[in-house]
Amino acid sequence: MYNTVFKRIIDFTAALIGFILLFPIFLLVTLILLVTNGQPFFFQRRPGKNEKVFKIMKFKSMSDKKDAHGKLLPDSERVTALGTFIRKTSLDEIPQLLNVIKGDMSLIGPRPLLVRYLPYYTNEEKLRHTVRPGITGLAQVSGRNSISWDDKLAIDVEYVKNISFLLDIKILLKTVGKVISVSDIELSPDVLDLGADREEKRNKKLTNQDKLQS
Repeated sequence: MYNTVFKRIIDFTAALIGFILLFPIFLLVTLILLVTNGQPFFFQRRPGKNEKVFKIMKFKSMSDKKDAHGKLLPDSERVTALGTFIRKTSLDEIPQLLNVIKGDMSLIGPRPLLVRYLPYYTNEEKLRHTVRPGITGLAQVSGRNSISWDDKLAIDVEYVKNISFLLDIKILLKTVGKVISVSDIELSPDVLDLGADREEKRNKKLTNQDKLQS
């Protein structure tokens, strides 16, 4: 009952109240980014519940600087000083409250990753898409970048199988603690690439099979 009814009601109510309370900060960051970066928001297609693709909304923390060939520079070279600050303080996540209000996301749930990762999930890992993705989740308060992709996705599945109001409260409290202490900031999905990780493991497996057969 909680997952099918009350979770969405709580998400909508809490996100709406949160956005109203944070609106002065939202407006201030928007204006500063508009002046310094020209474009305050970053939109990207992400798979949501039942793999339905939506556009996630965040404050833009990187510039659009390109190399001599017209290709975007690496993320580390495009992150602005302000972008670093809003990432460390998690201010870049505030616009996602609008995604929650709209119904694309939940406050708590598996983080929405990139669309190009969809072919790489196992059947078990696909369970992460049977619920709305979250602004924060169990994996994000369980080590974040210090754990592997396999472990992160396994934790997402663990969350889906054990969703409860009490679990969501625990995750929310841990998230607030991490934001306040500015610890374990999650890297962009483009930095830790699931596709590359799975392809590397697949190639190693094929290589080992070839060795055994030779």
